[in-house]
Amino acid sequence: MATTTCSFNYYENFYKHQGAGHIELDAGAFGMLLTTSSYTPNADTHEFVDDITNEVTGSGYAREILTTVAYTEIGPSGKHKFTSDNPEWLASGGSITAYYWVLYYNTPATDATRHLIAYGFLDDSPANVVTADGETLTFQVHANGHFTVGG
Repeated sequence: MATTTCSFNYYENFYKHQGAGHIELDAGAFGMLLTTSSYTPNADTHEFVDDITNEVTGSGYAREILTTVAYTEIGPSGKHKFTSDNPEWLASGGSITAYYWVLYYNTPATDATRHLIAYGFLDDSPANVVTADGETLTFQVHANGHFTVGG
């Protein structure tokens, strides 16, 4: 089993959409997908899931819908953390090779309307993370959540 804790970068449009109420951190569904090293993130212009290129395919890979999502206050300062269970991908019928993770708001109906939140390397080297057939890749959510807001 491979476990990864990694870099974190916001997509700039996240702030705009969250501020306008298009992304409700305390409601809705959220997902995480993986891409190959051929994806070139653009934090300034990528806005929706359909802007993502070179998503991982095959070997049992599927986008992970986050479970046990919580947006909770973490102290008297008004700071909140956004957290979930650790997303996992089971390689089946071959290995999964991934380079980036992408967090997105899954509540809208299509990839053209699903807002991007953040992305990062799966390995801070950075390098490909290869999960062998029958093994599980686990994205370890930080104790302080995926991210904190406010305060």
